[in-house]
Amino acid sequence: MRRMTSQTPSTAGPNRARPQVRPTPEGWKQPMGPDGRPQLQFAQKPRVSQPPVHLADLTLAERQEKLKGMGLQGFRAKQLSVHYFQHFTTDPAKMTDLPAAQREELAEAMFPTLLTEVKRLVTDNGDTIKFLWRLFDGSLVESVLMRYPGRVTLCVSSQCGCGMNCPFCATGQNGLTRNMSAAEILDQIVQANRVIAEGGLKGSGRDGVHDAERVTNIVFMGMGEPLANYKRVMSAVHRMIDEAPEGLGMSARGITVSTVGLVPAINKLADEDIPITFALSLHAPDDELRDDLIPVNSRWKADEAIDAAYNYYRKTGRRVSIEYALIKDMNDHPWRAALLAKKLNARGRGWVHVNPIPLNPTPGSIWTSSEPEVMQEFLDILNDAGVPTTLRDTRGKEIDGACGQLAAAE
Repeated sequence: MRRMTSQTPSTAGPNRARPQVRPTPEGWKQPMGPDGRPQLQFAQKPRVSQPPVHLADLTLAERQEKLKGMGLQGFRAKQLSVHYFQHFTTDPAKMTDLPAAQREELAEAMFPTLLTEVKRLVTDNGDTIKFLWRLFDGSLVESVLMRYPGRVTLCVSSQCGCGMNCPFCATGQNGLTRNMSAAEILDQIVQANRVIAEGGLKGSGRDGVHDAERVTNIVFMGMGEPLANYKRVMSAVHRMIDEAPEGLGMSARGITVSTVGLVPAINKLADEDIPITFALSLHAPDDELRDDLIPVNSRWKADEAIDAAYNYYRKTGRRVSIEYALIKDMNDHPWRAALLAKKLNARGRGWVHVNPIPLNPTPGSIWTSSEPEVMQEFLDILNDAGVPTTLRDTRGKEIDGACGQLAAAE
């Protein structure tokens, strides 16, 4: 059952008559540490192996050196890179520009199998696909491909499971198995591009045609906490934005990295000098609630996370997104909208955009999204305070592919 607490004097008032629901896991047991707090995992389990080195793990120069070290011609690295990053294939039979006698050897050396498709769920109109992938060690992860007018977005996973232990997120119920390699992250994009090229993603653009025939936007909002796998995530980002054929040649501005608030890593990201979009999953402006809702808040409080987000804007000039899942009677009270606006405006104007999203249901939980009129009031308070706020699309909900729903269930 959900626990309710009576309102304290500090939260009493005419607009605060609704009950306060406290976040407690429902349908699963939340791992707790010796201190009685939710247990956090920042590192993968000991002795967990990573997949074999793949072409996408390496720079073009490193690919050339690897081939030379195997007694193969280094210039073949560029041809292999074209096949993978531009033709989206690892099939040696399709690599007709390579000597027939060497194709199998080259492909075997540079393209170990990373992701094997287990299941594909497609929405009725065909514009959203959720993929379930099996990795080399049997771990399961998911990614979600979505067509919008003018762009195609892929929500990628960066870890097998997640160690942040947030009670409202299906992924967190699994705990953390291991970090994904840079190539495993990238292979989600390459395989999605192959599906698009084969006509597997439906939907249309403004003029009624498929106006984007490859992934244009990446959001690190799949399984895992991206900044807890910092090195590999940044290596993957570099391969995404590297010019073809070294990488995918994507725009850095189309890449969004999201975090629940790992403050040192946010500040490190600000120093990378890459104009990606940064998103902070805040979900509550007050520490009393956020301590339970986002357990990492016991390490770095809400104001510290917001300060780090503002620092990212100050150093990069890139407007920050604040993600906020609206949960009925838990974090959707008008006073929280007002407090959020106050905290954001205290750091300046024009630096942030708030993206509330109705909570997406997960198995075993009776938490529900806010009522429509409550959501609208929350948005109005922020917008009236001068904080740009837009309710986010809950794309993929019908196939359990929306935010917070990815659990890699087979």
